[in-house]
Amino acid sequence: MEHCLSLHHASVIVADLKRALVFYGNVLGMRVDPARPDLGFRGAWLTVGGQQVHLLELPNPDPTQGRPAHGGRDRHFALTIRSLDALRQALDAAGVAYTLSKSGRRALFCRDPDGNALEFIEVAEVPVG
Repeated sequence: MEHCLSLHHASVIVADLKRALVFYGNVLGMRVDPARPDLGFRGAWLTVGGQQVHLLELPNPDPTQGRPAHGGRDRHFALTIRSLDALRQALDAAGVAYTLSKSGRRALFCRDPDGNALEFIEVAEVPVG
């Protein structure tokens, strides 16, 4: 029996919510969900299709230095995208470094301003919910 149905959200720790929102909102195009309640710390819920990315402005217990250069060799979450070329242009314009997937897929890895690794996989059609 399967107990898990789908991924609801992924949470990432950030040091500066405002800086993180520039990356996730302006560079990646995610929208803030205003339904986030007061949880006693700063943060934001971002909409990604039928799921969310939660930004948590909290002290980070993990090292931000010394992580692998290629995000595929580190913990990360993956998002589907329609155009790898359009994402590369947005990352280049924002000065965000990235590496292409070692698997040969149309995918890339980058890090947010806090060193969290993200993977982006180009798909013909973006699955919903």
